[in-house]
Amino acid sequence: MWSQRLVVDYGLARRATLSELSSGGLTVADACDAHPYLLRAAKYHGEPTDQACPVCRKERLTHVTYVYGDELGRYAGRVKATDELQEMAREFGEFRVYVVEVCQGCAWNYLTLSYVLGHGDTAPDQGKSVRE
Repeated sequence: MWSQRLVVDYGLARRATLSELSSGGLTVADACDAHPYLLRAAKYHGEPTDQACPVCRKERLTHVTYVYGDELGRYAGRVKATDELQEMAREFGEFRVYVVEVCQGCAWNYLTLSYVLGHGDTAPDQGKSVRE
């Protein structure tokens, strides 16, 4: 994806959590604890997937994509559609993207992927100390 770098895939940790859940070491209440704001973001701003929830197996998972970065200003911490990321990558030097999978049925949620996007150049006022 565009200038995607520093990719972290949380698939192994997710698999370990699901294994712990199926072995009884973790309760469903502990695993399915999505915050109401995350559930709302999934409902109104998330992107549906074809993947079934690994816990309830009734609902399809929804991906919610958050962006964070010093250059983003008021856009930091907001939910963005995947289509918007390409334009943001051209506009901003560097920002981190977090993709969370959410089941709107049972409230399962897990951070699945994070990566850095951006054109790589810092903004003119970035990286300078206050004294300069």
